[in-house]
Amino acid sequence: MSKSKFIIDKLAKLFEQGMVSYKDLSAEMLNILKSKRDEFIFKMNLTGKEETEILIKRIEKIEKKIEQLEKKKIKKVKKS
Repeated sequence: MSKSKFIIDKLAKLFEQGMVSYKDLSAEMLNILKSKRDEFIFKMNLTGKEETEILIKRIEKIEKKIEQLEKKKIKKVKKS
């Protein structure tokens, strides 16, 4: 119950601050969920904080490379 109350409180604060646009709301929700995910991982003691940060950076680099490859693929398909 306290976890759902935490999310509801965060959403209420967002509306109070006037962040009602869809992009702002979705970005803030993603940030909240990412922080809760990180908190959960740290509580489980799966990895250390430094190791987790390194892994997160690696994943972000891989995601950027995938996006670049997808863009190149789309450009090649349009040229054909």
